[in-house]
Amino acid sequence: MKNKGWKKFLMAAGCIAVAALTAGCGSFQHVATQSAKETKEAEEDLIVVGFSQIGSESVWRTANSASIQRALSRENGFFLEFNNARQKQENQIKAIRGFISQRVDYIIFSPATEEGWETVLQEAKDAGIPVILVDRKISVSDDSLYTTWIGSDAKAEGEKAGIWLETYLGKNGRQEEDINIVVLQGTPGSSVQLGRTLGFDSIAKQHPNWHILEEKPADFTTAKGKEVMEQYIRKYQEIDVVVSQNDDMTFGAIQAMEEHGITTGVDGDVIVISFDAVREALEMVAEGTINVDVECNPEQGEYVAEIIRKLENKEPVDKENVVEEKVFTPENVAEYIDMRTY
Repeated sequence: MKNKGWKKFLMAAGCIAVAALTAGCGSFQHVATQSAKETKEAEEDLIVVGFSQIGSESVWRTANSASIQRALSRENGFFLEFNNARQKQENQIKAIRGFISQRVDYIIFSPATEEGWETVLQEAKDAGIPVILVDRKISVSDDSLYTTWIGSDAKAEGEKAGIWLETYLGKNGRQEEDINIVVLQGTPGSSVQLGRTLGFDSIAKQHPNWHILEEKPADFTTAKGKEVMEQYIRKYQEIDVVVSQNDDMTFGAIQAMEEHGITTGVDGDVIVISFDAVREALEMVAEGTINVDVECNPEQGEYVAEIIRKLENKEPVDKENVVEEKVFTPENVAEYIDMRTY
């Protein structure tokens, strides 16, 4: 039998309070006892999960949270306690320690950065609570501190973007031209930022005529994306390619370019490469404003639920679980855009 900690007590107490307000004095004791009993029975089989999401900085992140909340619902046999860390690692560490003290059955979190998790995860391990990473990875000396990771291969995403640019330039007879590139990076030190940077740079290094003028963090937000792009426009006279490591930054970068009379996309002055593939961005791919969008699939909730069910049944799980993803261009996006829910 799972130990649900203080949650069961609070839920039972809540039902007792409701009973006190709705029942007559003579029947209070009986109703209160029944309410507590029914609550205990109702909660007995629920799997209690603590989830610390890094924040709500983007459309993608909101969709990721919603996917996990849908999958880990009461109807599916879960009790989910959700925490928004608001982009701060210290908030996540505090939340994880809170989950440990509550004696949840599983801890899920999307790490703000790769480093700095050993101590708190050792505490979770000592408490016998499995930890599941979603979306982003961590760097630890002992990988037994977490049970499994579910997410995207960020390095492969960066490579896909580089390979697409390589092919696109070749098709347009520009493979020998000097190509000036600026990069809007995500949150510094996050596995997504590190992976996409490494992947794209590995392809760029194969082309001496590709010149990465600058790579600068824009924090995965539209406002910061616009701010950084404006800095690039003022600093560099000729920019051929903008690589933006998520759609929200891309929206800001395109706003900045439009305000300076710079056109983008298929028939524009600047090639735009984006990541995530939220619906609004796919619409911009369809209209030719964004050249290509490399998908980062936020629908990870069912993967999480399936992993937990396997663990509940004492079945082995893979250490890494990569979600399926695509690359969207004006040639193929129409096939998928109507199915996009985020």
